[in-house]
Amino acid sequence: MSQRHSDSSLDEEPLEQRFHAELRLDANGNPMPGIPMVRSSLKARTNAAFEPEASEPPQVPPEDGEPRPIVLSTQSPAALKMGTQQLIPKSLAVASKAKTKSPARHQSFGAAMLSKEAARRDPRLFSTPSFSLDDMDVDTSMNLTRKLRNQSYRAAMKGLGPPSSKGDSVQLGPKLQALAEEGPRPPAQCLAKNKKTLGRKRAHKGSFKDEPQLYQEIRERGLNTSHESDDDILDEPASPEGSQRADTTIVVKSYRPAQLTWSQLPEVLESGILDTLSVEERKRQEAIFEILTSEFSYLHSLSILVTEFLQSRELKATMTQTEHHHLFSNILDVLAASQKFFEALEQRHKAQVCVEDISDILEDHAEKHFHPYIAYCSNEVYQQRTLQKLSNSNAAFREALREIEKRPTCGGLPMISFLILPMQRVTRLPLLTDTLCLKTQGHPERCKAASRALKALSKLVKQCNEGAHKMERTEQMYTLHTQLDFGKVKSLPLISASRWLLKRGELFLLEESSIFRKIASRPTCYLFLFNDVLVVTKKKSEESYLVQDYAQLDQVQVRKLEASEPSLPGGSTRSSSVPHPFQVNLLRNSEGRQEQILLSSDSASERARWITALTYKERQWQGLTNKGDLPQVEITKAYFAKQADEITLQQADVVLVLQEEDGWLHGERLRDGETGWFPESFARCITSRVAVEGNVRRMERLRVETDV
Repeated sequence: MSQRHSDSSLDEEPLEQRFHAELRLDANGNPMPGIPMVRSSLKARTNAAFEPEASEPPQVPPEDGEPRPIVLSTQSPAALKMGTQQLIPKSLAVASKAKTKSPARHQSFGAAMLSKEAARRDPRLFSTPSFSLDDMDVDTSMNLTRKLRNQSYRAAMKGLGPPSSKGDSVQLGPKLQALAEEGPRPPAQCLAKNKKTLGRKRAHKGSFKDEPQLYQEIRERGLNTSHESDDDILDEPASPEGSQRADTTIVVKSYRPAQLTWSQLPEVLESGILDTLSVEERKRQEAIFEILTSEFSYLHSLSILVTEFLQSRELKATMTQTEHHHLFSNILDVLAASQKFFEALEQRHKAQVCVEDISDILEDHAEKHFHPYIAYCSNEVYQQRTLQKLSNSNAAFREALREIEKRPTCGGLPMISFLILPMQRVTRLPLLTDTLCLKTQGHPERCKAASRALKALSKLVKQCNEGAHKMERTEQMYTLHTQLDFGKVKSLPLISASRWLLKRGELFLLEESSIFRKIASRPTCYLFLFNDVLVVTKKKSEESYLVQDYAQLDQVQVRKLEASEPSLPGGSTRSSSVPHPFQVNLLRNSEGRQEQILLSSDSASERARWITALTYKERQWQGLTNKGDLPQVEITKAYFAKQADEITLQQADVVLVLQEEDGWLHGERLRDGETGWFPESFARCITSRVAVEGNVRRMERLRVETDV
């Protein structure tokens, strides 16, 4: 520490004298003619501190007897700019993150000054300044920290020129020149700007395949129906005022590099086609190109699923062959279908700078080559169950999986995010194709072709959903058929192709009705609600239930009760122990009689979910006249249904919110109309009215045009 202090004061006095002599400053740091005065300590930083010193003070010819004024960088117009935004040269607005400082880069104050002194003695050692006092913050305890502003100062000194190769001293100019800002570029060479990339240069390579992104990390612009989507802003010509602001007010901030767009491709820029291309056609090309690039990202992520997880010997050794098949299903067939689809798109892209159309490719693959998606989605119920079982009860599986997920190739993402990729991709393709339809409305033939492709893809998604539901429901009904014991109650044939489970669960029984008098020692009942019948049981074990009664769903009525209602058993004295009661009336039970059951749930959300499920038949016939008035949310992360009344959602799904209760939302998925409950924490509200209206229009258009 003592050595550091001695270093920092080594040549302090001679250096100060040189600074003042060269800049002709008085004791207050102001320019004036005459012999400069020397201050006792270095209290103010000057730009001269990081300029190479000339062997002799420069001789400035006087004009009219007065020396030319010296303008310091701290007094320049850029430095005097007031406000919350920093004015810097446009060429410095680059995507750079603060790097962790290594110990080797930290220098003491004295060491910095010694390195400058060495540079002055031999200018060839440093062709450009590499360290300056303005790179540091000096606090009251003289602690020094590096700053990231050094690039702007180094660029400002480029105008002084490098030291002569002959070792001659560099003569300082009489005035520090302000760094000229770049003027506006010609329109054909301007990179597109939007709200997120204002005035920023994008250092993209020549191909979108140079740095592939994981599909989990991208968000297709085509999923956004708002007029303020990225691709719309990207292509709208900027106003003169907007261009001026972009050139004169550059805000440097941390950002995530954007995806390469069609307008940024080198072959597009070099062709000069952007000068003659209409805005509408440019948007159509962007929509086509996004389908291509997103398919490449999807293919890249699928390849990681296969190479890192499916083909892992360590992971396979922890499970049976059946479990391995349930976990990965026919993912190799899905990968082959994606590879073939991408190759067809890429071939069309390479053939023309402006792609004529890809609707024929979309339609052909949806009808002839995408059938592996149906099989994969149908296996989803087994996949999720197998993964949950292995994660909960197989320590070797958990350890092997944890080691694989740590690999850099996986990007820190869990295996489940790779397993659900086919479901995500197949549900997004219709939305991306719908965006292509919108961008093609000015060309009737192309619009018809895009509509046919949209219908083919929507039919594929419907088959995937039906396959998943059919497999789950069939297995579920067979299982329940073996678990339900009708005893003395008239038997009900459960297994039916048109029957499925809406909700099941245990509830508190508040009053002994006639059907529960024989086993009144347990104040609970277990309900099985199907789409056409309600079955009331008593739970005997985890896999056995004794049926007490049942009724057709159209013969069931439900009413929400308040805890303080006098009709409850015990009146107000029971209110604290019955927080969420409701009443179920069986207008015609299994014996043709009327029964009333008073029930209570653990939470307000659970009661709301039961009431919603029990009114399933009524809600089927109650259509909402104006869905544009409903709040909308966008799903921020995938959610997997854990109960029958919940809905599985993919990231970026848009949902119309029908009801909310105690942290849960009941909504209708925009793309296919399926309804269910999901946690509020998995979604964020869409506040833009333009986006809300655009989503409703898309929903109506998809359901009318596809007719599937």
